[in-house]
Order: sequence, then C-alpha cells, then structure tokens
Amino acid sequence: MNENLPPCPQCSCEYTYEMNALVVCPECGHEWVPAEGGADSGAPAEQVVKDSVGNVLKDGDTVVVVKALKVKGSPSGIKAGTKVRNIRLVDGVDGHDIDCRIDGFGAMQLKSSVVKKG
Repeated sequence: MNENLPPCPQCSCEYTYEMNALVVCPECGHEWVPAEGGADSGAPAEQVVKDSVGNVLKDGDTVVVVKALKVKGSPSGIKAGTKVRNIRLVDGVDGHDIDCRIDGFGAMQLKSSVVKKG
C-alpha cells in the first residue's frame, strides 16, 4: 500500500504514511514534505553549469563555440561559430564539463567557458 513512500530521514523507520501533503513517521513523529526528504538525506546537489554569457546549460542543449580552439592531432582545429548538438554535462577533468560529438572531429570534451547556448 505505501511501498513507494520514503523511510523517515531521522530514525529510518520504514512504516511512514501520508497525511495530506506530508509524510509522517509513526515512531518518532517527524513530518516532512516528500520532495524535501530527498534533499535532507544527504544526496549530492545537482551541479549548475553556465556558458560563457551566464545561461544555464542542461543535457541535450545545442551550443555554439565562441572562439577558435586548437585540437591536438588536428591541423585545423574548431572554428568559432561551430554548432554542437546534444551535449551531455559531465564532471570532467581540468574544467572540461561538456561531453559532445563534433562533426569532423568526433567525440571530445569542451569547457563551458568557450561555448554559448544556441
């Protein structure tokens, strides 16, 4: 019946129940809103990645490279104005927080400071 309710964040009791918009623990009497329960349980906060002009980026966005980039092993590099579709936000190395595939170059990681939302 209440298999999908979270356990109590204070005493870990699994016999919680709903009362209007709240979830209540019968053992310790703790009451909380279910959306807040996940944030209180110590879950890692979602990272916020912003582009070069301050727009918030999310997975699946299309971005435009704002300055020319040199690429190791490539004679040309990536030109300013290159569109990159379907980006993924990652916890990369050295500030490279965008994982993407660029036509003509393949898979690579970019820094959010060199792109703008497009």
